[in-house]
Amino acid sequence: MLVGVELPRTPLEMRLRELEALAATAGIPTLTRVVQRRSRPDPSLYIGRGKVQEVIAAVASSGADVVVFDHGLSPAQARNLEEAIGCKVIDRSQLILDIFAQRASTKESKLQVELAQLNYLLPRLRGWGAALTRLGGGIGTRGPGETQLELDRNKVQRRIHNLERQLRIARRERSLRRRKRERSPYAEVALVGYTNSGKSTLLNRLSGAAELVEDKLFATLLPAVRRATLGPTRTVLLVDTVGFVQALPHELVAAFASTLEAVRSAAVILHIIDASNPDAAAQRQVVIDTLADAVFDDKPLPPRLDVWNKADLLENPETCPDSSDGAITISARTGLGVDILCERIAGLLDEHCGGPSSWIVPFAATSLIHEMQRHYELEISGYTERGMQITAKLPRVQRTRLRAAGATPLEELDSPAMPG
Repeated sequence: MLVGVELPRTPLEMRLRELEALAATAGIPTLTRVVQRRSRPDPSLYIGRGKVQEVIAAVASSGADVVVFDHGLSPAQARNLEEAIGCKVIDRSQLILDIFAQRASTKESKLQVELAQLNYLLPRLRGWGAALTRLGGGIGTRGPGETQLELDRNKVQRRIHNLERQLRIARRERSLRRRKRERSPYAEVALVGYTNSGKSTLLNRLSGAAELVEDKLFATLLPAVRRATLGPTRTVLLVDTVGFVQALPHELVAAFASTLEAVRSAAVILHIIDASNPDAAAQRQVVIDTLADAVFDDKPLPPRLDVWNKADLLENPETCPDSSDGAITISARTGLGVDILCERIAGLLDEHCGGPSSWIVPFAATSLIHEMQRHYELEISGYTERGMQITAKLPRVQRTRLRAAGATPLEELDSPAMPG
């Protein structure tokens, strides 16, 4: 059973549709819904006492054995509701955590999910009866001065510290892999979007990979990086990321760390939108707000292209809003519009590189110049005692590599190169 509370200026229908999809992803079929409109949540039960009685009656008539609340419940509210209703009560955060636990497949994702679950569990540990809240009594039974509840909390806290230590090691390893990618001559293109918008399908279409594709939420939990060729001379790294969702539990924000890092380092962001979803416009805004607030912290974003996907599911694909803001309509499943998308990505990457710049490059970096010539517009125009003069359109990462190799922009030098 799904339970939602419609608060002022908080439309509920989209959230309930998403909650039902989350429940289905977790393997929980939805039997019925209960909705209440309130000015503010009840502090002890979240919903009103009369609505609790309605939930009890609906549970009895439908045979539901789990009640899922759309909003986050405090530990006291969850306990009071379970005692009143007489069946298991979970909230949106618990449901998403369960989905992540089911789908975590790599070592790092499993560690992240366990850490999120324990951080969620810790404030909810409570004594159920005397066995957990009373000190041992009698000869040979007196404990060291801690209740069982305190012992449980200490165990959880020790496990949390151990997980955090392991994740710090994993982050260092991920940082090394990211720096290696940054030294690559290929620009990174991040695929972001609402969960189940078709990011992995587009990644497979462009790169020829075989990443998992399912019509379920959170099919992808960790970024996947694949090489893709957009044209005869344009190769990029595509980064598939975890889908966004409304009201993401704060316990899972850390689990998105690798996704956030991948998006921050991207040269271009492809915002994939499910054009067939009735809530597409609202989902698009959720992703835009999340990118601005949580990922870039109001800093300038890389070039972003809105890609309205799943055009094959529309009766009239021309109805996609693809003209007002330069967006494009495609179908990653059938390939409709993908060629045009590749051209648009290449154009954005050219803009990202900026105009041509001239450099004096030491002869010791000749191999680096030959490598860049294979991927960028680069011409050797002359030679000096200091090295060769080149003119090239290069992204920021490659300009940084030139400086690290001892190259200097021509405008910072006094003597120009002689033709050679």
